[in-house]
Amino acid sequence: MPQQPLIGLTTFLATAQWGEWDLPAAVLPAAYASCVHAAGGRAVLLPPDAPEAAADVVGRLDAIVLTGGEDVDPALYGAAPHPRTGPPVRERDAWEQAVLAAGLARDIPVLGVCRGMQLMNVHAGGTLIQHLPDRVGHHGHNPYRGHFCAHAVTTVAGTRIGALLPGTREVATHHHQAVDRLGAGLTVAARAADGTVEAIESTRHRFAVGVQWHPEMGVDMPLVQALVAAAAFSADTDEASAAGRKERTARSSPEGIFPTQVS
Repeated sequence: MPQQPLIGLTTFLATAQWGEWDLPAAVLPAAYASCVHAAGGRAVLLPPDAPEAAADVVGRLDAIVLTGGEDVDPALYGAAPHPRTGPPVRERDAWEQAVLAAGLARDIPVLGVCRGMQLMNVHAGGTLIQHLPDRVGHHGHNPYRGHFCAHAVTTVAGTRIGALLPGTREVATHHHQAVDRLGAGLTVAARAADGTVEAIESTRHRFAVGVQWHPEMGVDMPLVQALVAAAAFSADTDEASAAGRKERTARSSPEGIFPTQVS
């Protein structure tokens, strides 16, 4: 039976309460892991770590989800902070940029969700709108604190996301920032009615997509299923390559087998 692909989910650090405890914790809404499980993958949590550890960690994964959360530090795209921009979380920014870079270098599937999509754009040299109501004149993308709202997005025909989610649909959203200048090697894959960029994808990688909305809330299982399917394909390809290397090595040894160790 094929092994289920390992999907790395980035987390953030926050003080949390459970039982009698009130301590710093690696936090992630359970919906992220639940949707990965439902799509046939195994979820692995990736709390912030030293950026130099990213290549080793990502080398053990079959796909990455850059999850939602705090605002990306404006210093990363050369901007001064807007009064409504949240305080920087530099440890998370540095870790997730390193995780993203390692994932793209391996060309394993990557899905950016909300903040994750914004980080993908910044990593590619793009910029962000720091407070979307200043640009669009309304609060429809984030009307209530602590609640997801629904609004329509229209995907772009000819893109990967357009093929998975054709036409116009309602999505779960909660964001006050958005993509401004698009990063290099990225293309717009969906927009809201007010023109806000709602999805992007890489033109240089096999599966590297970002959505401004929250598919983990159960509205877009085809997107998560496509990520897990692409991850399973990557895992199968890596396994076949490893088996081929082992067979070639065996054939090249003097006896056609790996030497037997004698103790």
